[in-house]
Amino acid sequence: MDGSTATVLGTFIGALGGGRQQRAEHARWRDGVRRDAYTTCVSASKQLSAAWWKMADLLADDSSTREQRQAGFVRAHDAWTEFSGAVAAVAVVGPRSVADAADTFRQALYEMDMIGLAWYEAARTSSRGHVEEFNSRFVSAARAKRQPDKNFQLAARAALNTET
Repeated sequence: MDGSTATVLGTFIGALGGGRQQRAEHARWRDGVRRDAYTTCVSASKQLSAAWWKMADLLADDSSTREQRQAGFVRAHDAWTEFSGAVAAVAVVGPRSVADAADTFRQALYEMDMIGLAWYEAARTSSRGHVEEFNSRFVSAARAKRQPDKNFQLAARAALNTET
C-alpha cells in the first residue's frame, strides 16, 4: 500500500469513527432534552392536579370566601398553562409514541380542568348547591386520568430506554 492509499484509507476510517461519535453525541443530547421535557411534563401534571384538588376543597367548603376561590382558580389556571406548555414541548421532542401518550394524558386532565371550571362558575353564580354533583364528577375525572398518566410515563421510559 503506497502512502496516498494509506492516507485515503486512514481518512475514510477516521470519518466513519467520527460519524459514529457524532451520532452517539446527538443521541445523548436528544435523550437529555427528552428527559427534561418528560420530567417537566410529569411535574406540571402533578402541580395541575394539586391545584385542582385544593380548588375542589375550597368549592366544597361553605366557609371559603369568594376571594379564596378566585385565588384558587387563578392557581389552577396558571398550572394548566404550565402543563399545556409542557405537553407541547413533549410533542416537539418526541418520539411520536410519547407525544401521543402525552396528548391523551392532556385530554384526561383537560376533562378534569373543565369540570373544575364548571364547578367554579356554578359557585360564582349561585349558592353552594350542586356540590355533590360536581364533586362526584371531579373525582371521576381525577380517577380517569390515572391510566393516561401511567401510559405517558411508560412511553417516556421506553423512549429513554430506562427499563434496563
